[in-house]
Amino acid sequence: MEIIEIKDIVRKASPIYYRMFYGGTAVIKILNKIIESRIDFSIETKPTGEKSVLLTVNDTVDYPLVPLRRSLKQRIHSMDHDGSLPF
Repeated sequence: MEIIEIKDIVRKASPIYYRMFYGGTAVIKILNKIIESRIDFSIETKPTGEKSVLLTVNDTVDYPLVPLRRSLKQRIHSMDHDGSLPF
């Protein structure tokens, strides 16, 4: 399993300044087959400055969800760190 990209990312309006909500499409390569799955995620900044990613996979994926969610959260965290998420 490989996360190729997360595309079509849209930031959703939120009245809470320390929590940002997004929606997008994850492009995943599983056993030489490319799958697209809709995802929703949020990034919350805790009082300590640590960021927490909450993720929901909206489509059914024929792969164990624990490693898939872990890889997607790592990619989202690195995109946030690099500043490539919409503001």
